[in-house]
Amino acid sequence: MNRWRKALIAASVGSVAALGVAVLPGVPAAAAPADLVVEYDCTPSTPNSIVRNGPVRLTTNLTFATDLVVGDPLNFTWKLHYADDSRLQSPGYFPAGGQVHATGNVQLLSSWQGLLQPKGSADPEGPLRPDDHLKLPETMNDPGLTNKPGTITVTPKDIELDFTPPDGSVIVNDGNDADNPSDMGIVYGPGWTSVDDRPTSEHHVHEDLHETTQINAYAELKFIGTGVEYIGPYDKDAGPVDIYIDGRKRATVDPSRAGNDVPRNDDLNGGQTLWTSAPLKYGEHTIRIENASTKSAWLDAFRVTTNTAKTPTGYHSAICKLASSPVSVVVTVRDKTGPTDTGTPTVTPPTETPPTDTSSPSPSATNTTPNNHSTDIGLGHVVVMPAATGTSTSTPKTTGPTATKYYKAPQVARTPKGGVDTGEAPEREDRPYGLMAALVMGGAGGGLLLRRRRAAHAGGVHR
Repeated sequence: MNRWRKALIAASVGSVAALGVAVLPGVPAAAAPADLVVEYDCTPSTPNSIVRNGPVRLTTNLTFATDLVVGDPLNFTWKLHYADDSRLQSPGYFPAGGQVHATGNVQLLSSWQGLLQPKGSADPEGPLRPDDHLKLPETMNDPGLTNKPGTITVTPKDIELDFTPPDGSVIVNDGNDADNPSDMGIVYGPGWTSVDDRPTSEHHVHEDLHETTQINAYAELKFIGTGVEYIGPYDKDAGPVDIYIDGRKRATVDPSRAGNDVPRNDDLNGGQTLWTSAPLKYGEHTIRIENASTKSAWLDAFRVTTNTAKTPTGYHSAICKLASSPVSVVVTVRDKTGPTDTGTPTVTPPTETPPTDTSSPSPSATNTTPNNHSTDIGLGHVVVMPAATGTSTSTPKTTGPTATKYYKAPQVARTPKGGVDTGEAPEREDRPYGLMAALVMGGAGGGLLLRRRRAAHAGGVHR
């Protein structure tokens, strides 16, 4: 039994060596899409930014294909999530319809030079008060067309955020904290009295209002918009009220008199628009009213209006910068030249006889393996190469006088947790055992036949 085992092993080794067959693992799968997980810290770009109370941390997933053919779109899908309990917040009072917009920046280097900017918008908001939480855009997209073969180094850069206010108006009432957040509603100076629980027949906003008989008693509101209205009651006992916008007097109104200067006979006929501003440039403004006499003055609410295009204005913007080291991925774009064009480097096959002088390798010898574009995890640079379409043997395929052999591009190992998924398929443990068995049996049979012939020549009998 031992002699049979030795004969089988010797025959198999000799047969494999004589045939020059390389036993290779399976070919890795094509490069999978890259999925970069990148965290950002967002900070204000303007005094009225949607980042209001410290940095806002975002976790993002930037996904794109790493192995393309000319004509394929280089499409970036960028998903945004809040990383903790920090949030973008409303910078003021707004009616329903405001939106957060996001613009990503992706740097392209190597065969392409430029910047792609995936964009996205959040769902419209409902009515907003200062510091209300804002929704993030779920996804940003931007496809770029690949029109030539080559490689593209893709690096995510800053994300820009902005808020588009809606067209419309919102009423800021003069009630207590149940109506307005502390220190964010109407600010009353000395001399005002709150008049609450008025009958609904008087039509006051929230059935309440403020009253003063003190001369120069003031009330003011800081707001963001393009206009403002002063709301209060018509009343036969009212006195004149001076109105200021951004510190400059704009009008004096007298709720006791009609437009034709005829005295009114009303008693707290509330909900009236007593004055409307001229159009204002979009931004932060202050309206201030002052009692111009010792007669009664009332303030029910201010109505803030906004008339702006449905595009980001830059007035509420924030900038989000990488919270960790930058990460890059190389995308390979292959040509459409045929099934054998894999986009991997093409080289001359190595000769059967190794060169005698290894101190100065020839140019062809230095290119017998494709460029590996070394991976540097410390710099966050990860290269993804496309997989080859076949394996290499010592005898190259001959398709013509100028036939070349394609070598499988080396795969970059997976990076540690938090790095880039290079899409490398796990090493397969499969081996062509069927081929080995056939070679072993063939070699063993040949060895056994040779021993029988030698025995016959010698006149002996082999059993």
